[in-house]
Amino acid sequence: MKRFKHEAELFKAALLAGIAYAEGRKAVEFEATDSASDKALYVYRLLVHDKLIAPMPENQVAEKTVRHRLAAWYAHQLPEGHPLLD
Repeated sequence: MKRFKHEAELFKAALLAGIAYAEGRKAVEFEATDSASDKALYVYRLLVHDKLIAPMPENQVAEKTVRHRLAAWYAHQLPEGHPLLD
């Protein structure tokens, strides 16, 4: 698993983008009390369902791997030379 230098920032941006995608698709309405972990897992499963990212084996689905997978998904959407990709 290749780590990104700015993985925490990539994950935060990915989570915001994923939440906007899910709510824009009218698939879910997140509450303020929902944890970031729950939101991340939901966004991951929605992106897998919509075939935007490849699924991981179920025994590998954990908070750490979901965070990394979302960060990688978002990193691939950024233009080359973006500061988060350094």
